[in-house]
Amino acid sequence: MDSVGFDADSAAGQAMTSVKIVVGGGFGAGKTTFVGSVSEIKPLTTEALVTEASEGIDDLEATPDKQTTTVAMDFGRVSLDRDLVLYLFGTPGQERFWFMWDDLVRGAIGAVVLTDTRRLADSFAPIDFFEDRGLPYVVSLNCFDGKHTHAIDEVREALAVPETVPILRCDARDRDSVKRTLITMVEYAMEQWVAFHGAEVS
Repeated sequence: MDSVGFDADSAAGQAMTSVKIVVGGGFGAGKTTFVGSVSEIKPLTTEALVTEASEGIDDLEATPDKQTTTVAMDFGRVSLDRDLVLYLFGTPGQERFWFMWDDLVRGAIGAVVLTDTRRLADSFAPIDFFEDRGLPYVVSLNCFDGKHTHAIDEVREALAVPETVPILRCDARDRDSVKRTLITMVEYAMEQWVAFHGAEVS
């Protein structure tokens, strides 16, 4: 399906606006769960079984119980209010599927980098990817088992994330938590749009 980027004229006229957001992150960071927990429709997933063929390729040390993995994308939809619908596209986390990312980000207004704080290094590649393409992004720390492994300031320093980029905690299993992350993403994308174009969007 075609996705629509942020349309200032549409927003100003209070017409229905649909926008595309990409959910990126490392292998096993919780992207499929993130999309599925908030989607109003049954999410489209492209999950495949983790098999012996992935041994030595996919790092399962931090996720020993993981039995499936995304091999193309996850897709979901959520309405933030009566005028704004978000289409969510979750990226595959493994390096061998990164060739799909350019197609997935086309038309997106921004991205969420879902981060497993037990494996911070997995977030470098998604952050670099979005920065290289000038796509606004927020970093969302997925708190597995409710544990806060690192403070936000520590994560910002470790990932070299600019002070202007929002970093927030999230539980990918919790709908309200995911919605707060998405609202932050949309607000940040609008701020960036206004800063770039030099005009307010109402």
